[in-house]
Amino acid sequence: MRVAIVTVGDELLAGDTVNTNAAWLGRQLAERGVDVERSTTVPDRVADIASVVDEYRERYDAVLVTGGLGPTHDDLTMDAVAAAFDVPVTENGAALEWLAENGYARQDLAEGTADIPAGAEPLHNEEGVAPGCVIENVYVLPGVPAEMEAMFASVADRFAGTETHVAFVAAAEPESALIDRFAQLREQFDVQVGSYPGEHVRVKLQGDEERVVQEAAAWLRDRVDIVEEE
Repeated sequence: MRVAIVTVGDELLAGDTVNTNAAWLGRQLAERGVDVERSTTVPDRVADIASVVDEYRERYDAVLVTGGLGPTHDDLTMDAVAAAFDVPVTENGAALEWLAENGYARQDLAEGTADIPAGAEPLHNEEGVAPGCVIENVYVLPGVPAEMEAMFASVADRFAGTETHVAFVAAAEPESALIDRFAQLREQFDVQVGSYPGEHVRVKLQGDEERVVQEAAAWLRDRVDIVEEE
C-alpha cells in the first residue's frame, strides 16, 4: 500500500509549530507495512491544498491530510478537499447527531462545525469537536495531535501492507568511512540500508525476512566500531 501525507498550516511552514503529525503518522504507517512515499506541507490556501490532494489521490492508494479543520477563518481543508473532488461542502447529519449524543447542542456549535464534502463518511472527533472525514481514498484528520491520533486509530485497520522487519546498529565511525561496508552488506543480504549521522551514525536495516535482517545486523556489528552503551 502506497500512501502520501499532507500536512496543512502556515504555522508549520513558518516554523512556529513543529510538524510532529507527519512524523507520528509515518511511524504508525511504517509499522503497518505501508510505504509512505510523500510527505508534503502546504499553506492555508484552498487552491494549494486542493491541487496537492487532487494530484496525490490519483497517484497513491491513500492520502492522509491533517490540519485546517473547524469553523474558523483559516480552517480551509474541508473546502479544499471538496474542491479537489468537485463536490460542495454540506452539513453532515451523522456528524451533528454524534455531536448531540456527546453533549454538543446544535445551537452551541459554531456555524460550519459539521460541514464536510458531500458524500464523505464522517470521522468522529473523540478528543475534540470538529469531525474529520473519508472521501474515496482521502482521509481528512485534525491538526491537533491528540485529536489526530485518536481519529487515526479509528481507521488504522484500513491501512495495511507487507510486514517488514527492522534492526538498528549504532556505529562510532564517520558515515563516509562506512560506505564500502554498506556496499558489501547490500551484496550479501537482501535488506535496505539507511544511515543517519548525528553524535554517532545510526544504521537502519530493513527487510521482509526477520532472520535475514538480524543476520545482516550481526554481520555489520562485527565490522564496525560499535557505540558503547553507558
